[in-house]
Amino acid sequence: MSTSFSSKGRKVIIDDNDSDAQISLRHISKTFFGKQGWFDKITGQSSADFVAIEDINLDIEHNTFVSIIGPSGCGKSTLLNIIAGLSSATSGEVIINGQLVTQPGPDRGMVFQNYALMPWMTVEGNIRFAVETVYPKISAREQKRVIKENIQLVGLTGAENKHPHELSGGMRQRVGIARALAINPQILLMDEPFGALDALTRGFLQDEIERIWEQQRKTAIMITHSIDEALLLSDRIVMMTKGPAARIDEVLEVPFPRPRDRTTVEHHPAYMELKQEMENHLYRETRAVEEARIH
Repeated sequence: MSTSFSSKGRKVIIDDNDSDAQISLRHISKTFFGKQGWFDKITGQSSADFVAIEDINLDIEHNTFVSIIGPSGCGKSTLLNIIAGLSSATSGEVIINGQLVTQPGPDRGMVFQNYALMPWMTVEGNIRFAVETVYPKISAREQKRVIKENIQLVGLTGAENKHPHELSGGMRQRVGIARALAINPQILLMDEPFGALDALTRGFLQDEIERIWEQQRKTAIMITHSIDEALLLSDRIVMMTKGPAARIDEVLEVPFPRPRDRTTVEHHPAYMELKQEMENHLYRETRAVEEARIH
């Protein structure tokens, strides 16, 4: 069984064989096993196993934007890395388009919070590296077209020859977005892509992601701590419980029409109710984390 979405935005249980799902997470758990052996000899200590996430079940349909939100340390990034193929689940499976995920693939593009750019490469070089890695047989003409197109898409025309240290944080993240999109993935994965940015830059890039998503309509999964960000961008919002052994608590459907802007979203009749529900969830789960630390 797996978690899906009702018309009222509440979680429902559906059969494992959902033919409409592009991404299916089946009983995903991840345990980080304690240090043993040489660790004991050096420090005289050992650490217990840590269950980050437990029994995660989720179906995501084509061309939807899903945000995952929850208290710090609840395993959001761990789950995203498993979907990306950068980490393996201890148990369970990720199925994308009917295929079991065992490693990274060109069907998934990743945007990292810390940009993860090659500092010795230019803007154009960073994007070219991704394209050459995924499509080694692409012609020089086609490669040039793809790079130019994606630089234009994120508004960096004129900055092609600049290195990362010459760019602002917002510009670096635009390079990261362009690099992810340049390989033409079916799915865009974003791990707190705006978390390191100031408020104004963050807001600007949120609007840019909304614009780009409207143009391309790729399936997107984004990790975020921001309620407003999730409500602005998402079709559905996955709310996770605190860790350890974090689970999906509820999945909300976001009814705002597209295309979106902040004004229409904030004036929608459902906006305050959804925002309040998310605030209550985060407050409850974060408070439980703090109380556990005290006791």
